[in-house]
Amino acid sequence: MEQSPLTLQSRPDVFEPKIVQLYRQLFREIEDEYKPEGFWRELFLLKPDASRLGQILDDTDADFLLHTNHCSQQLLGHAIATVRAGEAPSDEHALETLSVFLSKVLSKRYQSPSSDIIEVLAGLDNVDAVFNDLVGALDKAIMQGRTVHIQNMAVKVAMTVTSGAFHTSLLTYFTQRDLFPAMTMLILEAEKPEDGVLPFTLCGVLANCNKFEVHNPYQSRIASLTNEPTMSKLIGTIGSACVRLRHRYVAIQNDVPESWSIGGTLGYIGLGSLAGVKPAPVTPTEEEAKIQFSEQPLPEAAILLSTYDFVLQNKQFCMQLINELPSKDKPATGFSELCSFASYLLQHAYRSTRAALYSHLVLLILRIVVEEPTTMKKLTETTAEVRLCRQRQPFLPITKGERPFAAVLLDIAMDCLNHNLRTKLDVNLYYSTIGIMTRIVSHLTRNRTRLAYHWPELWRALLSFVRFLSQYREQLRSIADVEEVVQSLVNLITLCLTQGETFLPDTASLDDLFYKVVESNSYLEKLRDEYQLSKSAVGPNIDTLIGAGYHFTEAFDKAGGNKKNVYPKDVMKVIKDGYETLSIEAREGTDHWTPYREQDYKVEIKKITRVVVADAKILGTPQA
Repeated sequence: MEQSPLTLQSRPDVFEPKIVQLYRQLFREIEDEYKPEGFWRELFLLKPDASRLGQILDDTDADFLLHTNHCSQQLLGHAIATVRAGEAPSDEHALETLSVFLSKVLSKRYQSPSSDIIEVLAGLDNVDAVFNDLVGALDKAIMQGRTVHIQNMAVKVAMTVTSGAFHTSLLTYFTQRDLFPAMTMLILEAEKPEDGVLPFTLCGVLANCNKFEVHNPYQSRIASLTNEPTMSKLIGTIGSACVRLRHRYVAIQNDVPESWSIGGTLGYIGLGSLAGVKPAPVTPTEEEAKIQFSEQPLPEAAILLSTYDFVLQNKQFCMQLINELPSKDKPATGFSELCSFASYLLQHAYRSTRAALYSHLVLLILRIVVEEPTTMKKLTETTAEVRLCRQRQPFLPITKGERPFAAVLLDIAMDCLNHNLRTKLDVNLYYSTIGIMTRIVSHLTRNRTRLAYHWPELWRALLSFVRFLSQYREQLRSIADVEEVVQSLVNLITLCLTQGETFLPDTASLDDLFYKVVESNSYLEKLRDEYQLSKSAVGPNIDTLIGAGYHFTEAFDKAGGNKKNVYPKDVMKVIKDGYETLSIEAREGTDHWTPYREQDYKVEIKKITRVVVADAKILGTPQA
């Protein structure tokens, strides 16, 4: 009997999808130098397996990629051509493949990052053609993609490249071609505000590429934007992102007490099922909460860099940010939600370097807003109900209903002051915080605007900080620029003391400030001596504060203050009577502050940008 020409193939132990076999042929079983056209057509027709492709590339080192660069170059070239062709489903599959491939290749450690990455992806001779083609294909896919998913995938690929190659010369291809119209169009057409987070974040990353060294066209685009519907969509995107970022803090520790209900009462005694009450989420232990708080904020906080650039460069955007009020269609407004998230972020600023840098960034945003006279005026007039963080003591006073944004910002700054006191003091954080307070109070005094606010709480926070600085001078001695924080604090207290009559709503608030200054007189003296303030520019101001304390102490002694039982009301009476003999003058320059100039903060902005780029990389990474 003749032997059959058919041979029995041995059954494999594990069946492997065809797409994974193609990945192996590309990056493992390299036989041919160039793959035929049919290979690429099949690769992009099959649904990608992101996890397996990522796994194969994780096991591939940088040297191997350099040695077999023809494979990577072919993959990139054919993927770009497939995206440009725009045929389903290949264009979508090509974008998904590019997202994983570029993410892994750009995260490898190379000896010479710029030249090695160029060699792997394009080759030195073809880099201009390949990368101009890549950026052009992504621009077209973002602007004209068949589906919203394809448009978003193109944004993710662009985010992967810009964040992965941020410190290389490859970013020049993204600044030479303007993606701004495509990104703003995508945000404008987004069905939900959260869909605009990725393109808005990408805009911020591109706008900060070498902006201190060369002209950045995205900065010019941001400054020249005047379209109000687009701005409104951008502001809605900011609000939506801030709500999500705040919710993560609340998920770790819910700081809103539950109102009474029958269901809640039944749940408390273990009968919640009778009322159909959902079981409460498991509360993390103190140690678990500490770890979770240190991981905050979420990577979406990268959106703050874009917000910063828009607020800094575009005054119309800045005004519209404050003017946008909540409505039925838009319950989350940009500025109120930004303030709310800022209060949570700043209360936990000390937990990590990353959180501290994002805190610096949000304080810069708020500082820019309060420095502009027109927006600052709007902040005193526009009211909103803003949820503020109450996760750590001392708590802010409970307020109900709408309040002027100026009062909300004072609360945020005061809370930041109270909750980040460490002997390794974050000087930039405190300098910015006091700066925001000074700018608000300065505006109130110049315009004689009386702001309803719990001023005694602010006096307590400021003088507690005086006490801290005077008591821990030895530990703070090695910290650079701590003297600037001390001087700005003295200026602020002096401004409030000498100009209080122009902005405080009642005399009781001013009386309370004098009372607390008298009470803290010994700490003010120690502050003057420890930081040698008499020889500094604020010498007259510290003398004013200490002199006021002496004046009322003497008045109190004359009124029989040496008796055993002395009550606060007795002291307050002496303070009221002592005004007649008190002679203090408004010190020139106490309400002076230096306008924000980005060039002066170049080092800090670059540190912040590095953190944002790392988070943008996470946002661009495909989910397996």
